[in-house]
Amino acid sequence: MSKSFIKYSSFFASALIGLGIASAQAQSDASKFPNKPIKLVVGFAPGGGTDSAARTIAIKVSELLGQTVVVENRAGAGGNIACETVARAAPDGYTIGLANVGSLTVNPHMPGGTSYDPLKDFEMISGGVAFSNVLVVRADSTIKTLAEYVKAGQDKDKPLFYGSAGIGSAGHLSGELLKNSSGMTTEHINYKGGGPVMTDLLGGNITAVFASAPTAVPLVNSGKLRALAVTGALRAKALPDVPTVAEQGYPGYRATNWYGFIAPAKTPAAIVEKLNRAIVTALKDPQTIERLLNAGMEPDPSSQKEMREFVAQEYETWGKVVKGIKL
Repeated sequence: MSKSFIKYSSFFASALIGLGIASAQAQSDASKFPNKPIKLVVGFAPGGGTDSAARTIAIKVSELLGQTVVVENRAGAGGNIACETVARAAPDGYTIGLANVGSLTVNPHMPGGTSYDPLKDFEMISGGVAFSNVLVVRADSTIKTLAEYVKAGQDKDKPLFYGSAGIGSAGHLSGELLKNSSGMTTEHINYKGGGPVMTDLLGGNITAVFASAPTAVPLVNSGKLRALAVTGALRAKALPDVPTVAEQGYPGYRATNWYGFIAPAKTPAAIVEKLNRAIVTALKDPQTIERLLNAGMEPDPSSQKEMREFVAQEYETWGKVVKGIKL
């Protein structure tokens, strides 16, 4: 037997032992997970839809995992800053994110793109929630219908300003889709989340907002805002009397918002699976479902594979939409 063969065999054996040790260590880490609080990063300011969904779901997930899930708001760049934070975090399961349709499937196609690749830099944990956006104005606004909103937005002598939770957000694209479909000349105002944009709407600084349902529904129900339309294919369960945009003269119009849970790429599969089980269980919990539905959100749990396939499909769909919109 040659010395080179013995040396190669020794190296191969050492490599196998090393892989075995690493695998055992990963399994050990997963069995102990979590043994400290988990940080859940959201890309928008407190008071908005993402924040509301995160805090609602985190209550049950904390209970199921036996560790506190701490929501951390990293607002800015339409959710990109939060995704960047997750992408750079240690892949150990202790930093995860609740990302939205904008940060995962729209913003990468925007001018300048993103510093992360949503299809390569994250492990997809589970779907979170899905819902329509709602076109709202102040309750005392002279605009009472979608038709009146469109007419006001076609007046070139009186600019109509609408706001959204960020450039590339579902609210922003909802407004641009309607603008392009109707010949409006509205001006978009970018905010760092649903909370700040609502403050300006209620203060009379802008005319309308394409708001997430979780942000809009409580304010509509309290009489502070008037809902003109929902942007999804179907009416929202939380606002059954508010017609869709499509019902009001724009057939084929559809813009749905959603949030999903992500972890840094290379997070051990056993840890991602444990997080998936906790999140899916939380989203099937009756109390969690009731809280989400009352806020205008519908639970949307999924397997990791289902979420990855869904994100890839949405990435392609919104990429085509962005290319067709003048931003």
